[in-house]
Amino acid sequence: MPDLLSSLKILDFSTLVPGPFASLLLADWGADVIRVEAPDRLDMMRLQPPFDGEHAAWHAVINRNKRSLSLNLKHPAAPDVVKQLVQEYDIVLEQFRPGVMDRLGVGYDALRAANPRLIYCAISGFGQDGPDRDRAAHDINLVARSGIAGHSGYAASGPPPLGIQIADMGSSFIALTGLLAAVIYREQTGIGQMIDVSMLDAAMTWNTLAATEYLVGGVDPTREGSVLTGGGYYGYYRTRDDRYLAVGSLEPKFWQGFCQAIDRPDLVELGLTAGLRDQQRARAGIAETIAQRTLAEWEAVFAPLDLCVEPVLTMREACEQPQAQARGRVVHVPRPDGGAQPQLATPLRFSACEPTYRHIGATLGEHTAEIMTGLGYRAEQIEAWQAEGMFGQANEE
Repeated sequence: MPDLLSSLKILDFSTLVPGPFASLLLADWGADVIRVEAPDRLDMMRLQPPFDGEHAAWHAVINRNKRSLSLNLKHPAAPDVVKQLVQEYDIVLEQFRPGVMDRLGVGYDALRAANPRLIYCAISGFGQDGPDRDRAAHDINLVARSGIAGHSGYAASGPPPLGIQIADMGSSFIALTGLLAAVIYREQTGIGQMIDVSMLDAAMTWNTLAATEYLVGGVDPTREGSVLTGGGYYGYYRTRDDRYLAVGSLEPKFWQGFCQAIDRPDLVELGLTAGLRDQQRARAGIAETIAQRTLAEWEAVFAPLDLCVEPVLTMREACEQPQAQARGRVVHVPRPDGGAQPQLATPLRFSACEPTYRHIGATLGEHTAEIMTGLGYRAEQIEAWQAEGMFGQANEE
């Protein structure tokens, strides 16, 4: 049986997280992905610890199942190489600031002229138009601009530092959705198109419920101003051993069961329908009670109960929990030395297909000669371009 996405061939010019994570989700299901990498400007993911031997682990994860073509896009012959590639690799993913690919001669219009069926997805901080299109931004900046940080956290402490990349990962999923939708449209009409993904737009999308409060209800959400922003008892509670318990018992049946489980029947009347002031009283009562036992003791209380109460796990505990093991959340992906690196599996599951974990992220330019030969270039031409610095030093990490 062929891989689910074996018909997709993608040129990925992106770096860091947003683009590479989107192409990872495609590559895991059989898409043929070539990462086009600058030989003189290493993707920072190749430099970040931890290291698995000589391999940067983050890079090895987010670029698994992909081949690497080292190509200096400023070389005069590079645009022609890319135009040849898009005859077959007719989906392009890039993550430069608007206009950069155009200046290099490999923007949407230039590549569409080479292949009218081209699907071209451009991910950028603020999108291809608007007054801020040329601004630099990282995840924290975009979360700030999206409004998410404006109502997250408690009033006394302000926005919390997050251990995940909301805008980065969010734009990955938006790009993935757009690419697959464009593929379906092309299958139906034969027409390719450009997809404009703004990381700010993606972050704002996660804010849909809060935005609706403002756009429809006229209420600008604030910290501790609603149930979901710390104004009620929905939240995290410190245990006696400085661990945390997550309480999400909103519905009346869950709330009543929760109060009974912690032996606080006096809190039942302070539930979701009682208003935020009463819920804040409930929060204080819950905090006092939860602090009297260890996390393990509370886990023993709530494990047999279905009340939307769960322990806050460390990363180690999350990976080793029975549910994650039952779902195969950790896989072992082959390294070039014959060993394997443990990585998180793809989150997608299909009844008729299985993902394939072929290899960890490739070394820089590992497949350059193979790809160039496949395009029909002779060894002497490849060697001449190598001498001119078109490919840099292949096979470097």
